[in-house]
Amino acid sequence: MNKDRRKVIEQATELLARAKELIEQARDEEQEYFDNMPESFQSSEKGERAEAAAEALDEAFNAIEEAEAACGTATE
Repeated sequence: MNKDRRKVIEQATELLARAKELIEQARDEEQEYFDNMPESFQSSEKGERAEAAAEALDEAFNAIEEAEAACGTATE
């Protein structure tokens, strides 16, 4: 891989890291919101949506980690 392509991948990796930070923050806040709900609200539609959102954000976080690892492999 040439220097220019390696630099582009490094820039992409930096953007992925920032996106991961933002998603992690949103996921943690949503999970905390759900965890602090009274039990009766957790099983309500609102609670289920909050839980589903936290799970979706966790999946996004994991996908970004995989993308970061793939970028690292590409630049080896």
